[in-house]
Amino acid sequence: MNKRRKHAQLAEFWRRYRKNRTAVLGLCILVVIVLMAIFADVIVPYSKCIEQVGSDRLQAPSATHFFGTDEFGRDMFARIVHGSRFSLLIGLATSLMALVIGAILGACAGYFGGVVDNAISRVIDVFMCVPPILLSLAVVAALGTNLRNLIIAITISCVPGNVRLIRSVVLTTAEQDYVEAAKSYGTSNARIIFRYVLPNAMGPIIVNTTMSISDMMLSAAGLSFIGMGIQPPAPEWGSMLSNAQTYLFAAPYMLLIPGMFILMTSLAFNLVGDGLTDSLDPKLKD
Repeated sequence: MNKRRKHAQLAEFWRRYRKNRTAVLGLCILVVIVLMAIFADVIVPYSKCIEQVGSDRLQAPSATHFFGTDEFGRDMFARIVHGSRFSLLIGLATSLMALVIGAILGACAGYFGGVVDNAISRVIDVFMCVPPILLSLAVVAALGTNLRNLIIAITISCVPGNVRLIRSVVLTTAEQDYVEAAKSYGTSNARIIFRYVLPNAMGPIIVNTTMSISDMMLSAAGLSFIGMGIQPPAPEWGSMLSNAQTYLFAAPYMLLIPGMFILMTSLAFNLVGDGLTDSLDPKLKD
C-alpha cells in the first residue's frame, strides 16, 4: 500500500513538473551536462586537457579541435568536458555539506528556541554581515588554494543562509499537532526533529538547495577567475575564463565557450529549482 501511494505521489509530482516547460528544458540541459561529467573519460582522455602542443596554440574551433585550443595548444573541448567535473563537484559538494550543517543548526534553533535559538542566530548574524564571496575569499586566503579548501570556504559562506531558511521553516512545522503528539508519547527530541519535523519541511529546503548549487558554482568560478580557486593545469571553467582575458580579441572563443557553459549550467539549476517550487508547493495544486 505504501509503495502504491509513493508511486502515485511521484506520478503526480512529475505531472505537475512537466507543466513547466522551462523547468523541463532546464532538466534536459542539466542531464546532458551531468552525463558529460560522468562519461568525461569516455568522451575524451584527460591527457588532452594538459597536453601542450606549441604548434597548435590559439587555433580557432575546427573539425580537429571542436572548441579550438588555448594559449598552450591544449584542446579546449577536452578542458570543457573535464572541467564540468570540477564545477559540478564543487556545486554539489558545497550545497550538500551546507545543507547538512544548516539543517542541524537551523532545526535546533527553530525547535528548541530560547537560549539555543539566540546563540545560533547571533553567530549566524555575524557571518551574514560579510558578503559570501568575501567570506570565501578570506577562508581560501587563510587555508590555501586547492580544491579541498575551496569547497570548505564556499560551504562556510553558504551555511548562514541555509540556517536562516531552515530555522524559519522549522518554527512553523514544530507547532503542528503531530509534533505535540510525539512529545506526549515521550519521543526524544532528536527523533522528533529528524523523523517528523525536517521531513515535513523538505519542500522549500530542496528548492533552496537546488538553486544554491548554481550560486556555489558561480562563487567557485569567481574565485578561480582571480587565481584563488583550482590551480592550473587542472581544467576549471572559472580559471579558463581568467586565462582568456589576455586573448579576448585574438581568440574570443576562449572566453565565450567556458562562459557559455557556466551560464547554461547555472541557468539549468535555477530552472529546475523553479520547477520544483511549482511542483512541491501545495497551494499551487489544481
